[in-house]
Amino acid sequence: MVNVIGMGYIGLPTALMMAAHGVEVTGTDYDQERIATLNKGHVTFKEKGLKELFSAAVSSGIKFTTEYKTTDTYIISVPTPYDKFSKKVDAEYVADAVRRVLKIAPAGTTIVIESTVSPGTIDKFIRPLIEEAGLVCGFDVHLVHAPERIIPGNMIYELKNNNRTIGADDVAVGRRIKELYASFCHGEIVVTDIRTAEMTKVVENTYRAVNIAFANELAKICRHDNMDIYEIIRICNMHPRVSILQPGPGVGGHCISVDPWFLVGDYPSLAKVIDESMKTNDNMPDFVLNRIYEIMKEKEIRDIKRVGLYGLTYKENVDDMRESPTLQLLESQERHLAEGLKVYDPFITENVVKNQFHSLDEFLDSIDMVVIMVKHNEIIENMERLRGKVIFDTHNVCDIEGVYHL
Repeated sequence: MVNVIGMGYIGLPTALMMAAHGVEVTGTDYDQERIATLNKGHVTFKEKGLKELFSAAVSSGIKFTTEYKTTDTYIISVPTPYDKFSKKVDAEYVADAVRRVLKIAPAGTTIVIESTVSPGTIDKFIRPLIEEAGLVCGFDVHLVHAPERIIPGNMIYELKNNNRTIGADDVAVGRRIKELYASFCHGEIVVTDIRTAEMTKVVENTYRAVNIAFANELAKICRHDNMDIYEIIRICNMHPRVSILQPGPGVGGHCISVDPWFLVGDYPSLAKVIDESMKTNDNMPDFVLNRIYEIMKEKEIRDIKRVGLYGLTYKENVDDMRESPTLQLLESQERHLAEGLKVYDPFITENVVKNQFHSLDEFLDSIDMVVIMVKHNEIIENMERLRGKVIFDTHNVCDIEGVYHL
């Protein structure tokens, strides 16, 4: 039996996928309300194919509880935030889960850490816990790092098809965990050492963050001299060895906006390009806010209450708001004591911010200027309804004449 610890955006799909493919699984989470919801037969967030996978897993006998179970294999998939001052990973959630596992784990148990951590985190924070418990790594407890590689909106497909990395002290243990993931994963699964596995996951997200920052910096340069960033990128990308990404209003989610900071925190004198790239991305919501004020002045819109932000999530067609650029923009505006902008997102049904609407019609009727912060399918399919309004499109998805861009 596998006990998956943490029933969030990564742990729940992983547990469901294993259970649906014949693995005996118990999912554990400290959140009693979350466990109660799962035991009532409901998923806890929106994701394409998740309900069907949930049904298959329940039919296969998956269990959900707030208790840790005694077994020989644990998968820990809990959050790993970072300290915004030191930029270092906060491993306390992982450490706490390991402490709880060690209280009940039999000799020879394997602890698989799926949570993304900075290089050296397992050596620094997890091995000492095992030693403090009077246990021996590699004998009483086997450690493995198996970082996830999935993205909200396409989780189920990517769980099945993306390549994976398994980091282990013992190659034989690594191969055994590889077989566990191979029960559902059709991608190539590479077995390596733990520190390499830690580093590769952080590097993957850092690579993406740096390239996004390059596009965002180009957008600022082009705005300064009134050049068309999208036309420039289109022409540059005709070169066979150039592939510039599209700029946007910021970077959200719990991967690209967080993981690169781990390297900055651990290697402050070396990670200079990464540091500047993250600052560029973090500054984009402020850049968008200033652009809103510029457009308002140009179009003589004097009342901020007549401006609305379309989209609250960090990316299109999901209900995940973690590190959302829209939330960052609203926080910036609040720090400047400005009146709040109106907000609407079809995927967020509960009130989470001030001046939030739950109907596209009511939202559009209440504003003269719309800022497209997220390119949900809904807004793309309803572009004609924006005619007659001032449109600030931060994603270049609107082809209505007169639209404003980054």
